[in-house]
Amino acid sequence: MTQLPTSQSAPVVDGLHGAARNMAMLAVALSVFLALLDYAIANVALPDIARDLNASSSSSIWVVNAYQMASLVSLLPLAALGSRVGFARLCQVGIIIFMVSSLFCATATSLPILAGARVLQGIGGACIMSVNIALVRFIYPHAEIGRGIALNGVVVALGVALGPTAAAAILTIGSWPWLFWINLPFGALALGMAFYALPKVPRTSGSLDITGSILCMLAFGASVMGGDGLAHSQNTAISCALLLAGLAAGVLLVRREAEAPQPILPVDLLKNPEFAVAFITGFCGFVASNFYIVSMPFTLHNTLGLSSAATGLLITPWPLGIMCAAPLIRRVADKVSAGVLSSIGLSTTALGFFLLWLLPAHPSVWDIAWRTGVAGWGFGFFQPPNNRAMMVAAPHTRAGGASGMVQVARQAGQTLGAMGVAAFFTWFAQGATQKCLLMAGCVALFAATLSASRLFLNTKKAA
Repeated sequence: MTQLPTSQSAPVVDGLHGAARNMAMLAVALSVFLALLDYAIANVALPDIARDLNASSSSSIWVVNAYQMASLVSLLPLAALGSRVGFARLCQVGIIIFMVSSLFCATATSLPILAGARVLQGIGGACIMSVNIALVRFIYPHAEIGRGIALNGVVVALGVALGPTAAAAILTIGSWPWLFWINLPFGALALGMAFYALPKVPRTSGSLDITGSILCMLAFGASVMGGDGLAHSQNTAISCALLLAGLAAGVLLVRREAEAPQPILPVDLLKNPEFAVAFITGFCGFVASNFYIVSMPFTLHNTLGLSSAATGLLITPWPLGIMCAAPLIRRVADKVSAGVLSSIGLSTTALGFFLLWLLPAHPSVWDIAWRTGVAGWGFGFFQPPNNRAMMVAAPHTRAGGASGMVQVARQAGQTLGAMGVAAFFTWFAQGATQKCLLMAGCVALFAATLSASRLFLNTKKAA
């Protein structure tokens, strides 16, 4: 099998070809699919988990937040580690951690135990997700990076698509722990492919910045815990203290990393306006998506009285819409600017969310499905060109940092969106889910406007 050079001084090969590329992308796809499948499954199963573990609806969201927070706080340190030990090796370690933690999730007997297992699962997922787009950059030639990222987006959508469908099928015949048992055989397959097919790429020299890693985890972790506490209106003083501690750690982290040659927090990349706008656009897009994804199961299950199986099936048009956008976006992602494509996609997503907000009191299945599909199609049209813009704005030597930031935009946005849903459930006694859909549409529209600002940046550069 053709592999990229492993020595730091060797030239970078411009992608793999033929069977080597196909097998490498299959290995990436399986690992990414594994990391995302349980996230989507857990969202659908929240009402059942809350009931069986005697937890409130707002508390059960910790099943989502625990995974997201652990993944978020470890993404950038793990991306930096991957640059040093090898992207393929870190992905393999992540699969192993994910399988072990899935066993703990399946045997959990209380919400705190399940949340703790999800923390470990989030770390395993972060090992995989922090390097997956960096691997894609080395698997595909530079001129075809957009195609590779679009294909990766299809895999992400497929993982999300099969999550609700698999949850609906499993919950029809079994209990929610089986949602985690399925990771064991699938993880074994992903691990075998990762050892066989993932390419070796140039590594950076030097030891990992331990102090910077600790500051990074403190900045993200304390900020998320403080924000979540405020969202639940719990321990306000402690939550405010955690939020301030997180902000202070963030300031120290930025000052420390500003002069580092290989910073954990890629301050060097964020100084590039094209990278920064793409990052913020991605972040806002995922805030909007999680206002929908986390709240919609409660709308369907609690407000409309649908079963868990029906809830899972009615969320499926969202990822199916993402997949339907893939054939077109793969053709144009490398040819048309992200400022155009992502703005169109996010505007379409906003339209879909507003249409869901305006649903009649007693909607039909079709009323829900087509609106959800519109929103999903727009999201699928937005992601690949925006992610491509981040990756091509970074040099090859900073592929790990750029890949980590792509995932930070996703994870931080999803985490903030989930916290927003928890806050709405806490603050509003009536109509919280409807307000979540309205917020989803507003944030998506703001992200579309921000994405369009890149056209102005490109005009200034051309001038």
